[in-house]
Amino acid sequence: MEHDLVVFVPGFLGTRLCRDGQDVWARCSESLIHSSPTAGTLAEVALPPGLGDALPENRFRLDAGELLTSPDSVPGLMSCMGYPDIRAALGDPLTAQFVSFTYDWRLSHRLVARQLRTRVARELDRWGEQVDAHYPDRPDDPGVILVCHSTGGLIGRHYLECEDGRKTARALVTLGTPQKGLAQAARLLAGHAIPGTGGPGEGARARLNEVLRDWALDLPAVAEMLPVYAAVRVEGKSRPRTVADHRYPVPGLPAAAVRDVLGFHEKFRSARDGHRRTDPDGQLPYTVHCLGSGDYPTPEAITLSPDGSYLTSGDNSPLGPGDGTVPRLSALADWAVGDQSPMLWTGFRNADMASSAALRDVLIAVRRGSHPGGMLAGDEGIALHFPAPAVVAGRPFAVELLGHNLQGRNLRTFMWRSGRTAKQPVVFEEHGTDRYRAELEATPGRWWVEAVVDSPKRFDRKDVTVFAV
Repeated sequence: MEHDLVVFVPGFLGTRLCRDGQDVWARCSESLIHSSPTAGTLAEVALPPGLGDALPENRFRLDAGELLTSPDSVPGLMSCMGYPDIRAALGDPLTAQFVSFTYDWRLSHRLVARQLRTRVARELDRWGEQVDAHYPDRPDDPGVILVCHSTGGLIGRHYLECEDGRKTARALVTLGTPQKGLAQAARLLAGHAIPGTGGPGEGARARLNEVLRDWALDLPAVAEMLPVYAAVRVEGKSRPRTVADHRYPVPGLPAAAVRDVLGFHEKFRSARDGHRRTDPDGQLPYTVHCLGSGDYPTPEAITLSPDGSYLTSGDNSPLGPGDGTVPRLSALADWAVGDQSPMLWTGFRNADMASSAALRDVLIAVRRGSHPGGMLAGDEGIALHFPAPAVVAGRPFAVELLGHNLQGRNLRTFMWRSGRTAKQPVVFEEHGTDRYRAELEATPGRWWVEAVVDSPKRFDRKDVTVFAV
């Protein structure tokens, strides 16, 4: 309802991690791209091994600063466009009734859910004392509308079902949440975040993968992103398998990380099943609205060699429909209402799903107590596709653009470096029916490619990390 407290929970990367007022992650990630990475490149943002659900010692702690407002990414895992207009995207709640919950995104989602419980209780008490001045004719006491982007939805659902958040919740809105995990997390923890097939730059790619893996292995949040659906394919075998399959374990993926993600999901499922037995008709006491997309090629699985001894090249990894980060089959929140997921399919990528264009109308409807409708995407979308999430500086790389009659719809394409405003045009040439292709080259950094068409108006943008050799 319109008088409810609106709490926004960003996803992985969505909070600036600081020490002494300086954005430590931004500094480390720039070093990762612009120089030959070493074991010490990410030392300032590392955590000790075996942390589990605990807080780290002071020397490992970072302050949760403001929400991210500019694009960022972990190569091979995920991207975030930032949240520069989040208040507008949430339907312009009053300053006093809006809470942005920032947190250390390296930590366990279970731990952060407990932190969220403390923060929401404090903010709801505060808002309860102020609400009469703004909504004197409200029908009841204010509840909580929880809006969670990406992995923030894993925190939000855990808070609701495992930390008693359901007692005051009015609605949960998830935006591109990997309800069943990400295949990319398995590649990252196995040391293959950036796929390659040899050739120039292979040594730099291998070093980058090693540094990323060593860092991510000690981040509880990354282990809890591992896929719990059947995301492992074995060449020559017809049946897909899970990362917990003992016959074909994923090479390089620690068994402890697999145990962590299974325990994380089991605790949530157990709590949800317990509540289902006592909830009237088994229905949740709050509404759930899940935004997802099936418009973009998305990593759906990893592929092992026929004997299971190694991961194959990323070129052989299956792609399926999704939002570019979360596959459609992982976006489905079947826990919400039995096996029926209250999905709202939208035409936006995961990184853009918390933007005003994607979210505003949905939140206005939710705050009014209305259902926002089930189909937000049209049939005239466009999609960019990069064969790899990171490429070597100074060497050409291919970008594909998919869509119907794009040249007849005033196609405009650009690329720009993250943190800069100047855009340069990109020329795509036809490469088959409704398929276009461009070969690009760039200096080290995070680069974005954007495509825009009219009739109807559609756009897509996607990032690629260009790393130094």
